[in-house]
Amino acid sequence: MQLEIGKIYNGRVKGITQYGAFVDVEGGGTGMVHISEIANTFVNEIRDHLTENQEVRVKVIGINEAGKVSLSIKKALDNPAPQRPKRQSDGQKRSRPNIYEPKKTVPQSEMTFEDMMSHFKQSSEERMCDLKRSTDRKNGTRRK
Repeated sequence: MQLEIGKIYNGRVKGITQYGAFVDVEGGGTGMVHISEIANTFVNEIRDHLTENQEVRVKVIGINEAGKVSLSIKKALDNPAPQRPKRQSDGQKRSRPNIYEPKKTVPQSEMTFEDMMSHFKQSSEERMCDLKRSTDRKNGTRRK
């Protein structure tokens, strides 16, 4: 029997590695469940979630040109993980605080120029640190 992408099958765990588990699928064929496809939560150790010879339900999520079958346990579950909230579309206005306006603990009319400059400097430095941190993450470098 040929496995079909998108279908759910019963299977038995035959082997566990650091990066996934190999499953013999009923009806013929063996596939691998990558560590990221085992559970809806973060999986650090596969053996905390699976044991050899355990019966599992798997969904075929891919078959490459070499015939290797990719399986998913979490996509075969009846209760999928809650979806992340969608980001606001570009058409919607995002509310951002005005960086030039100090947080008002004292009425602005009573703040001195030095107080306003001090607050501006502090918020500016915080934003620059956040920007630097974000840029470092995107470039793959980390500061210690």
